[in-house]
Amino acid sequence: MKKQLLTLVLVPALIFGAVTIPLPKEASAASTGQIISSVSLRQSANENSTRIRYLKEGEKVTILSKVNSWWYKVKASDGREGYISTSAKYIQASGVTAPGDSDSNSGSGSSSGASTSVNVQKIIAAGKKYLGTPYEYGSSRDNTRTFDCSDFVRQAFLDGIGKKLPSDSRSQGNYVKSLGHAKTNWHDLKAGDLMFFMSYKGTSQSNYSGINKSTQTITHVAIYLGNGQILSTYSKDSGGVRIDSIENRHWEYRFLFGGSAL
Repeated sequence: MKKQLLTLVLVPALIFGAVTIPLPKEASAASTGQIISSVSLRQSANENSTRIRYLKEGEKVTILSKVNSWWYKVKASDGREGYISTSAKYIQASGVTAPGDSDSNSGSGSSSGASTSVNVQKIIAAGKKYLGTPYEYGSSRDNTRTFDCSDFVRQAFLDGIGKKLPSDSRSQGNYVKSLGHAKTNWHDLKAGDLMFFMSYKGTSQSNYSGINKSTQTITHVAIYLGNGQILSTYSKDSGGVRIDSIENRHWEYRFLFGGSAL
């Protein structure tokens, strides 16, 4: 009787010792990313949210989730968690999926969020090919040796996705308005949107106070890159096609409206 009891106690213990307990799936499911260009790590998935710090070029992060087409939730190399842009300009990601990625917006498949995101990346990449290309007012639309602002934007869309925009900035602005996409707060814009500006009146914000912007004429157009940066060309002295920051600069004070041309 004592022998049987001993067996009953020992056998379960041996069986327990042979069992391999699987690790939680989360432990092996993390995606990784490498920062391509310095980008803000923010407290929430919103361009206006507080910046935690800048992530530096070459820094590696763990991608915890893809919130939507524009934001990743990540863990930085110092262990801090936050949100960064999904733009290929800032991060090279691997193994990332999002529940909403296969969902489409209203309309045809070409207007789905995923397709739009891909098109935006193509347009921006096409535009960046021309960084440093000289500026020329009234440049020829038949070659890419020089650009004025609207010629450059038109070429980026043409090279990137084969879409032909109107050839001047005012017509491009009217086109964006005709799609119902115009926004007067630049913080509401997304990467790939076009931005339209009034004439330069100086670097001080006070130079633009009291101006009724709804009556102002468009004199400049740029492609918004996100994180307060624009891609455009505007003078010979500036070096041609270039990237500029707009916040707290004359660009912000001159801004009229912007929106998607897609």
